This record gives sequence, C-alpha cells and structure tokens, in this order.
Amino acid sequence: MTQARTADRRAPRQWHGVRMRRIAIGSDPDAAPRQVILPVCWEDSAAGALAALAPGSLPAVLAQAADAWIAPLAARAAAAGDDGLADRLHDLLLRRRGAPDPGIWRGLPEPVPGFALNLPAFLDPAAGFAVEEFAAAVDTAVLALSLAAPEARRIAVRMADLAGLLAGAGVEYGSPAARDIARALAGLLRGRADATSARLAAGANPAPRAVWPSPPTSTLLPGLAEAAAAVAESALRGAAPRHLCTTAITDPNAAEALLGVETGGIAPSFSPLGLDGGLSRAARGWLAARGIAAEAALAMALAGENPLPPVTPAAHAAMHDAVAPFLHVVPPRPAERAAPGRGTIRRELPGRRGGYTQKATVGGHKLYLRTGEYGSGELGEIFIALHKEGAAFRGLMDNFAVAVSLGLQHGVPLEAFVQAFTFTRFGPAGAVEGDPAVRQATSLLDYVFRHLAGNYLGRQDLPEAEAEPADSVGEGARDRSPLLPLDLPAEAGAGARRRAFRVIAS
Repeated sequence: MTQARTADRRAPRQWHGVRMRRIAIGSDPDAAPRQVILPVCWEDSAAGALAALAPGSLPAVLAQAADAWIAPLAARAAAAGDDGLADRLHDLLLRRRGAPDPGIWRGLPEPVPGFALNLPAFLDPAAGFAVEEFAAAVDTAVLALSLAAPEARRIAVRMADLAGLLAGAGVEYGSPAARDIARALAGLLRGRADATSARLAAGANPAPRAVWPSPPTSTLLPGLAEAAAAVAESALRGAAPRHLCTTAITDPNAAEALLGVETGGIAPSFSPLGLDGGLSRAARGWLAARGIAAEAALAMALAGENPLPPVTPAAHAAMHDAVAPFLHVVPPRPAERAAPGRGTIRRELPGRRGGYTQKATVGGHKLYLRTGEYGSGELGEIFIALHKEGAAFRGLMDNFAVAVSLGLQHGVPLEAFVQAFTFTRFGPAGAVEGDPAVRQATSLLDYVFRHLAGNYLGRQDLPEAEAEPADSVGEGARDRSPLLPLDLPAEAGAGARRRAFRVIAS
C-alpha cells in the first residue's frame, strides 16, 4: 500500500518539495515488512533496497536515512575546508546518480568500501552524456569513501549499468563503438579517482604509480574521449595516489537497487523485460534512440524480426577485455561456452513457425506436448501443458520446457536430452493412451522424450518401458518408502504384515 506525500522541511533542502510515497515492504521476500518513504517515481525494488540499507526497524525515510551518513562526512570535509560535500552527495542520490555501499549507510566497517555510479543517470537524450558531471561525481565518491574509512588503503568506485547507457545512446553493446565508449569511461573513472586520491595523500603512504593504456581518441559520446585523454595525461604527471586501489567492477548490491540499476557493472542486458514484465528501461531507451515507435517494434516482432540488437557471451567477453586494463579490480573474464556444433549464438526461431500438438494420457494423467520448428523442420522449442496436476508441478514443468527450448536454440542436440530423460522414473507413469508410437512410460518426461526421439530423430530402437503403477517411484518403491500406521501391505498372513509395518511417528 502506498500513500503520496511531500518531503517535509526537516529534510535536507535538496529534498524539499519532492513528492514522496509510503510503502510497507521487506528487504527481501522473507523479511518482515517495514515502512519506507521515498520519491513517488522510484520503483518498489528501490523501496526494498532502502529497507535493507537503513539501519534499525523503524520507518525509513530516504532523505533522513541518507543524511544520517552524509552529515558526519560533511562535517569532516568542512573541517578540511570543503563546505559543499553534503550538497553534492544529496544531489547524487536524489538524481539517482550515485550511492555508497551498505556498510556506509549502516555505519559498519567494510573490507573495501565502495560507491556505485549509475551511468544512464548521466545521459540526457538531448544534451548527451554529462562528462564533467560524471568526473565530478567520481571526485565526490573518492572523497566520501576516504572520509568514511580513513584507514582503508583500498576503495572501490565503480560504474554501473553500462548496457543501459549504451542502449540509451543508441549504440549496440557488441559493437567496436560501444567498447570505445567503455574504454573512455574506464579511463576517465580511473584517472579522476587516482587524481583525487593523490590530493588526499598528505600524511599517508602513497601507492605505487601505475600506467594504464591510452583511451580511444574519439567516441560516439561527444567530449568523452577528450576528457579521458586529458585526465590520463594529468594523472601520469601528478603525484602518486593515496590508495592502492580506487576503481573496481564488483557484484551489484542494495546501492545499485536503490539507484534503479538494471545491469551490474559492464554486463550486457540479455533480457528486454524488466521486473514488472514490461520492457526494461534499456529496451525503451534503445527504441527511443533509434526512433522506433512501440507499434513499429510490435510489428517487427510479429514479422519475426527482433527490434532489439542481440547480445552474445562473446560480446560480454570482448567488453571485459576492453575495460579490464584500466581498472584496479575486475571480475574473471566471462567464459565463452561453445555449444556442441553451434558456437555461442542463440538461433532465434522464426515468428511464424511450424510444429504440432500431441495429446496423450500417461497413467491416467493427461498432457499436451507442443513443438516449434525451424524452417528446416528441426526442433527448436517445446511446451508441456498438464491437465490436472498441482500448480507447483505445472510451474516446474513449464520452466523445464523453457530450459530445454533454450538448450535446443543454443545448439544442444536433441539426442542429449533423449539420453538424459528417457527411463526417468516418477509418477505419473504407466500405460500411454493417444499415442500409438509409445505404449508405456516410466514418467511424463520419459514419454515426452520417447515421442520426440521417434518423431524428430527417427529413433525406433529405444527399449520399451516396463509397466509400473501410476504412483510408483521405481522398482521396490513400496519397500523403501515409509507407510502410514494403518497402511499395511496387501500380502496375506500376519507375519508378512508385521515385517512390512513401520512406525514413522509417535
């Protein structure tokens, strides 16, 4: 439940007049709900992040929770002659451009204190990327982390949602132009972070000076390459930084969720859908940047054409290679897992495709098997619909079919699935009706892949399944499974009853 309100006068001045809403939400689905107050336009996921970030269990008001950690840092900065740190930090948070890691919000020490900068928040569709404002944000983040953890020799200022920035700028993630933008951003981030760290090095042991590659000479974002080159040259001539590490790409946490980040670090956006089931912000940004209206995008999708650029694991690996030389800490290089006989690219099915629906009954339980085919007739997807099973079992079967379909589209041969899932034994099982090619099945999956093996692989050599009761879980199941106190075996004779009787509760 939400309720709109306006930030009161007790909040820092940046928040005056901002429309707020109240929502009861937990930091995760299993946590107890907590009252949270944040701007009306921020998502529920941001409210859950605030519930996790703000210490205690009392209602969390975003402006006040932020001021609780900003005010002490601003006081220390003011003592050193910087009176504007509080305004800069509140502005970064209000505009969803930057926020520190949970430890700073909660006043807890962290091995490497971090600060996330949300790249799409610095992009204006009309004015372009705010290069100078991004550079100033890096300075602010380094200063804030240094004041929050003065003894730390390692800090981690990181950029987040590179994929969202590229989509909003209309640049394909897997293109050389995208990698040039990423290199320039990483160079600018590293140069400004090290330069700010060097200014704070008085009285501290300076870190060894490091040299990183030259940034690109031009990018599709005006002014970015020039700023990165100037920063790199200045950093090489300046003093050594105070910190051994200033920049990193790390796993996203509640700070990114609060900022509305959709993809962590330099990762691509593999899915065009957001948490609410609609198009993600990156997908909407791409369509807007390319001038593709929603109706035109729908028409393209119905015609079998993807209006969004495909992203491959190879593109992710290439982006990692482009950025890694500039930053202090990066995750391991993404593996380019080659599917058997295909490579790493997913083969999309045509918008209008062939296939058929097979209705069958296994052990008295009805199912519908639907197939989707490529133009060549090769199997590309399956759907399994159950008639009277419970919601949990139906949901598991739906998602199992999706997983198999993705495997087929990435090149996993149908033969591998047939080998893995035929002869699996669990109920429902038994006689098959409605499919003359399969007479018995040891499970629903056994039936599905026997049928697919016959229709798509021409396999007629699979041994016939042994008939079993519909509620069986394999040979000897009755002897292995516990019995209810009065659920006695059917053999004649009191001795037989005594041997099989088991007490499972007292």
